[in-house]
Order: sequence, then C-alpha cells, then structure tokens
Amino acid sequence: MKKLFVITTALVGIATATSASAADMAARPYTKAPPMMVAINDWSGFYLGINGGYGSSRNCWTIVNGPAEGCHNATGGTIGGQFGYRWQMGSVVFGLEAQGNWADLTGNNISPVFAPDRNRTKLNAFGLFTGQIGYSFGDTLLYAKGGAAITDTRYEIFSGVINSVLAATTVTKWGASVGAGVEYAFSPGWSVGFEYDHLFMGNTNVPFRGAVFTQADNIKQDVDLFTARLNYRFGGPVVAKY
Repeated sequence: MKKLFVITTALVGIATATSASAADMAARPYTKAPPMMVAINDWSGFYLGINGGYGSSRNCWTIVNGPAEGCHNATGGTIGGQFGYRWQMGSVVFGLEAQGNWADLTGNNISPVFAPDRNRTKLNAFGLFTGQIGYSFGDTLLYAKGGAAITDTRYEIFSGVINSVLAATTVTKWGASVGAGVEYAFSPGWSVGFEYDHLFMGNTNVPFRGAVFTQADNIKQDVDLFTARLNYRFGGPVVAKY
C-alpha cells in the first residue's frame, strides 16, 4: 500500500511538471523571420561607355541632270564612345545620348557612264544625338531611340585607265537616325548591350573638280550600324525590394 502511494505521488508530480513545461512553451512568442531583401537595378543616372562593331553605307550616284552611275555598299568596322543620362519612372526608362564614332567603311562600283572609272566612297566618322524610351525588366533594358545623325564622307572618282584619283570631295552632312537595343546590367554600375541603328542621310549634290574636268553627282546615302556597347553608370541607385 505504501509502495502504491509512492508511485502514485511520483506520477502526479511528473504530470504536473510536464503540464507546466507545456504551458511555458505555449506562452513563448513566435517571431517570423524577416523576408529576404532583393536588390532591383535602377537605370537612372549619368553613364559613359565605348562601342564597336560593323557598318554598311549604301551609296547611289546619279550625275546631276544626267544618267545614273549605279550604287555600292561601303562596309567596314567602327569604334567610338557615348555618354548620356537616363531616368526611370516605374518600369519605363527615358534617356538622352550623344555618340561619336570613327569609321572605316569603304566601297566602290564601276560607273556605267564612264567605265572603267570607279566611283568610290569612304565613310570616315559619324555622330548620333538621340532620345531614348525603354522598358526595364530589372537587370535587362529594352529600348528604342531616334534623333539626329551626322556623317563625314569622302567621295572619289578613280580612273581605271591611269590608276589614280581624278577628283575627290569630302562632305559633312546632317540626317536622321532610328534604332533599338538591349542592355544587361551584369554588376552594380556596369552594363553590356547590343544596338542597331539606321541613318537616313538623304540626297546631296556633290561637286567634283579635277585637273581636266568638272562634274557634279547627286549621291543618296543610307547607313546601317551593328554595335556592341559597354557602359558604366555613375551613382545609379539600387532599389531594395522585399
């Protein structure tokens, strides 16, 4: 009987202690872990960069008040730089940019009027002054652009008989440009991209004054550019998103 009393007392004590411990555990507050912070790229700010790639200039020559002399593509490489400013509103990105490039785009064709003489074109440089509008997908930006363009081009009439330049003129002229591109921010401040631009340079009367003749051609020029770009953005904000 005494043993039964001792065992009963022990069981009651264990049950009481277990209930108290469970009550303490239930009373402890539960704290939810804070959500993970994710950095979202913002494209706002000034930027500076370099670019390089390939270009093709379509040039069609027609003697003023005379017959057509045919067309040719002046192709080659280009390298240059750009700077600009962007500001972001929600997912929409606006921008202004100036770009300047050296180029070595050359081409020629035999004139059907003065064969075997050749009409030759060399695009030496160009500049773009454009506005941009784009859409941000975080680290990726898709954009379209448009504005003014300027080209510096040397035109030559080359004799196929005496194998020398008969006359040459360099023309600097303004036109319009449109383009589109994609840019990816691969680290804070740095981004890489690819861009296409088309330059509408229109028609220009180009005078040629050689030692033995004078001639004027109306030359129509269009330019297509394919470039890779690397930009560094100064002080661009990074927005924290939970």
